[in-house]
Amino acid sequence: MSKYEIPFLTACIHAFGKRFAMTRQAAFQYLHKHKGLSFLIEFYDVEHLQSMDETIDDLLIICQKNGGTLS
Repeated sequence: MSKYEIPFLTACIHAFGKRFAMTRQAAFQYLHKHKGLSFLIEFYDVEHLQSMDETIDDLLIICQKNGGTLS
């Protein structure tokens, strides 16, 4: 993991929580449970080049495919 990935993951967790009115801890747990964090790590090279809104939209799709119920 590069030194840039951790700040990116932190920003994504914060933005995801903000969009869905969740605490950072709840957002982290949701993203971890529904494979969103794994997705961000695996596709960091693509995701960090997108806007945060596009990244959160991608996370929502991935989480829904893995049992998440947010919309």
